[in-house]
Parts: sequence; C-alpha cells; structure tokens
Amino acid sequence: MVQPSRRTTATNGPSAKAAARPAVTTGSARSMLITVLGELVHPSGQPVWTSSLLYMLVGMGIEQRTARQAISRASASGWITGHRQGREVCWELTESGKNLMDDGAKRVYSLHADSGPWDGNWLILLVTIPEAQRSMRKMLYTALDWEGFGNPTPGVWVSPHIDREAQARKVIDDLDLKASTLAFIGKASDVGQAEQEIVDLAWDLSEVTEKYEELLIRYSGMQPAQGDPLLFTHVKLVNEWQRFPFMDPQLPAELLPNWIGRRAAVLFHQLREAWYEDAQQRWREVLKETSPA
Repeated sequence: MVQPSRRTTATNGPSAKAAARPAVTTGSARSMLITVLGELVHPSGQPVWTSSLLYMLVGMGIEQRTARQAISRASASGWITGHRQGREVCWELTESGKNLMDDGAKRVYSLHADSGPWDGNWLILLVTIPEAQRSMRKMLYTALDWEGFGNPTPGVWVSPHIDREAQARKVIDDLDLKASTLAFIGKASDVGQAEQEIVDLAWDLSEVTEKYEELLIRYSGMQPAQGDPLLFTHVKLVNEWQRFPFMDPQLPAELLPNWIGRRAAVLFHQLREAWYEDAQQRWREVLKETSPA
C-alpha cells in the first residue's frame, strides 16, 4: 500500500505508526502481495505455499522473480514466517502480520462509513519541532497525514474527527513531542479563515479526485468471468481501493458536500460484496491446485 501525500510536505518516510506499515506503490508486487495476504490468506487462517502466492502474483502480471522478492521481503519485514518442507516453503502470517492486516482492513473498509452529522468541532494540534529533533519533522508529517490531519499553515494540524485524539496522542508520544505540542478541540471563529478556506489550505484534493474518477470509470459495470478473471479482478479492485485511506481525509459532508469519494465507496462495496464469495471459492481451488502435496 502506498502512502501518497495530500501535501508536498508529507513524504513517504517512516512514521510513528511504526516501520511495520508498508510504504509501497499501489499495484507493485509488494502491495499486491499484501492485498492477497489480507483479502485471501488472513480470512482463512491457513498457511499458504509459495506456489500459491506466485500463482496470484504472476497471474496479475508480476514477474516471477519480482514476486519471489516481494515474498522474501515480506518475511524480512516480519509479516510472514516460512516453514520449509523439502524444497517448498509454507508461509503463515505472524502476529505482527495479522495485526497489520486487521488495522489495514479496518481503515480501508470503513472509508466513508456514515459517521453522522458533524458537530463543527476541530481537533487542533500546534506542533513546534525543536532544532534538536529536526529529524522528526518528516516522521510527524507522514504520521499525521496518515491519520487524516490537514496542515493549513506550518506547525498547525487540524482534523474534523475529534475521535482521532487517541491516534494523535500516540503519534506525539511516539515521537516524544508532547513538550512541543499544544492541542485544542473547538469550533472555528470568524476572526480567522472560514471553514471552507481552512479545508482548501489544509488538503489538496485534486489528486484523490482524479484517482476516484479513474476507479469509477474502470470498474463501473464491470462483470468479470468466473474463475481466475473474477479472482484477479477482485484482488486488483481491493488493491486499488487500499490507496485511498492514505489520500482521502474523509471530511464530513458539511465541509465537503457531493464528494466523489462517497460515490466511489458505494461502488467499491457493491462490487466487493458481489465478488467476494466467488473469489474466495476460486482461491480455495487455487490452494488445492498449487499445493506441492
């Protein structure tokens, strides 16, 4: 999964959410592997052979050598652990890998879930990075960007989701920036920028709008044939959708009416629900067909 920045100051460096969170390009071998692990392997709770993982990755256009490297790197990252049986290796998710999949799924599949009307309150962080901790700046930007905070002006981070206070606290604590942070919850005053101006300053939504449009055009009305076409299309859809929690701050309708992301979310959930069981059935067949036994 990639972590595209909503602002140029938020880069793809390490974050306070820990180095375990993958930072790769959507559609890459690594991100496709993570999608396969999360969407197919994790729900079954069963180990999986290298040959089964290669079947999926190669079938979706990844070169075998690159696919093998992705599996090896996932192991080195501590997401999966392998058990050799003869010349073959059987993989299973580690506890860290399971937690990664669970956290990612919660974020991905709850995107644009109805949270009710917004009460007008903002969670506001004023963070000053001491000169001695300049290396933390990039990590802070990436971590808060991941949590959906916007950066309307240097040192100021805002979110209309006050229920993300715990996540903000963890970011600040993990980076040891509590002594350099002021935090408030409250409504915007007409003394300064209006709410729409705050949104325009804090988030650049042009890229995510374009990506949503591409997804709607690509998948609207799509009906893949049963078997591998449906399985591979299903995984590719989920893989593409996984980029959006990193890009979309999921602003309430009061701040962002008629947001294209809500229409895209409806399409995504409709297609995933329609394809899920058939994709799982084909995956079970793939496991049998590719088993060395």
